[in-house]
Amino acid sequence: MTLSFPRRTAAAAVIALAGLLAPVAPAANASISTPQAVAAPDIPLANVKAHLTQLQSIATANGGNRAHGRPGYLASVNYLKAKLDAAGFITTVQQFTTSGAVGYNLIADWPGGDPNQVLMAGAHLDSVTSGAGINDNGSGSAGVLETALAVSRAQLQPTKHLRFAWWGAEELGLVGSRYYVANLPAAERAKVSGYLNFDMIGSPNPGYFVYDDNVALEKVFKDYFAGLGVATEIETEGDGRSDHASFKNVGIAVGGLFTGAGRTKTAAQVQKWGGTAGQAFDRCYHSSCDTTANINDTALDRNSDAIAHAIWTLATGTTTPPGDVYENVADVAIPDNGAAVTSTVNVSGRTGNAPAALSVGVDIKHTWRGDLVVDLVAPDGSAYRLKNSSNDQADNVIATYTVNASSEPANGAWKLRVQDVGPQDTGFIDSWKLTF
Repeated sequence: MTLSFPRRTAAAAVIALAGLLAPVAPAANASISTPQAVAAPDIPLANVKAHLTQLQSIATANGGNRAHGRPGYLASVNYLKAKLDAAGFITTVQQFTTSGAVGYNLIADWPGGDPNQVLMAGAHLDSVTSGAGINDNGSGSAGVLETALAVSRAQLQPTKHLRFAWWGAEELGLVGSRYYVANLPAAERAKVSGYLNFDMIGSPNPGYFVYDDNVALEKVFKDYFAGLGVATEIETEGDGRSDHASFKNVGIAVGGLFTGAGRTKTAAQVQKWGGTAGQAFDRCYHSSCDTTANINDTALDRNSDAIAHAIWTLATGTTTPPGDVYENVADVAIPDNGAAVTSTVNVSGRTGNAPAALSVGVDIKHTWRGDLVVDLVAPDGSAYRLKNSSNDQADNVIATYTVNASSEPANGAWKLRVQDVGPQDTGFIDSWKLTF
């Protein structure tokens, strides 16, 4: 994970909303149908740890690290590429230059699946110069690699096309993934239905954090951990600091997992997860002690299995037709710490009531989304809370919510109501839509 910290920033560029699994161009945080998926296999912990042992050996033989521009990084790429080539993947090594050195992204496509529906999973492969980077981010790299190899072992025939990626120079500012996205033609970007990111999934004093950038992708992971009886929390430490940001910034839906970096584990988190309160999730974050001894096996095992669960769930299920969309794209300014504002979508020509799973796509550009309260207001004035204010320090609300509106007549003036309840912010409703 790269070193930077979230702050109040200007609202991001406009990101249009569209149905993530619809046959039209997908966009950020659009809705994913609940697939009837093939069950994922167990990912053997021993296999994942064997990859980490190899990455440690590569670092040890190459000056103690696997950093961009250093021989240990290219050796890491070659190790993964050989495994993937032997397993039947179509691999591509993409070169870029930064900080005076050549960098490499490794892309691996599994043959088959709908080429217009591409599901991606990735992790950064580089370390910092001070250490081998076994948790950051050998752990995510190894978990994604072993999941890809499991796809090959199963000879999976997914509904969607599967693409796996390992990024270079993440530690220098997400350089590799930014390069990949910037050089992906618009028509190809539109085919990427979702990107899943795995950066640090074996921290020695672990937490279980799930990205909340997309409601549907978040649910896939939260449901998995709930099935294990493991509580999760929303990931905030890495907001904008890992490679998912490169995809989110161009309107691609993103999700992922994280076990914590330099932040301190609280007593309340110890009650949920065990471990040591008052200690960092990873005391060796960006340090020379980030070796194979710096891994929690339970966290690595659970998260590796969760990667496979997400891939199998999202790639092998069926899709739901996009439905009828009613949208308002007119900007509505949101007063700072002021009265609520509304934007109206008029629905007409339908029969009966609204559905029990009414999809509400929201695109709000705002410098501090934690201060926003968002409601859907039905034509009769009934309000459905979509989002409460919170301590979330990131910007923008780009999400799809599902509302049981079956008691409401479908036709009429539906409103999105937004209020900023805190000071020192700017923002506007960019667009929103209802999908019946």
